[in-house]
Amino acid sequence: MANRSPLDDPDNAAHAWARYRWLMKLMFGLTSVTVLIAMAFLYWRNGLVSIHLYIATGLGVTAAMMLMAALMGLVFLSSGTGHDEAIDDRLGDEAKSAWKDIE
Repeated sequence: MANRSPLDDPDNAAHAWARYRWLMKLMFGLTSVTVLIAMAFLYWRNGLVSIHLYIATGLGVTAAMMLMAALMGLVFLSSGTGHDEAIDDRLGDEAKSAWKDIE
């Protein structure tokens, strides 16, 4: 049976998710600044070529950075709360030795 995750406790989970939301807000601010810098650079190098270039650039940079922030934030959330240690390692040392044989 799997161990109990620290995220099962409502207080730990509330703290962890509040920290995750704070990280996402921080990354949205950084993303906004990055998009503005990218737009300024494009305008400086190309002038006003097409509004679609700026829309696509803004959406692309925003989507890439926020996806990266969301996934890395979830990794930090599961690792920082001890959720990763709550798994049931059914293979144990067998899997580790098998990976060593492959390398």
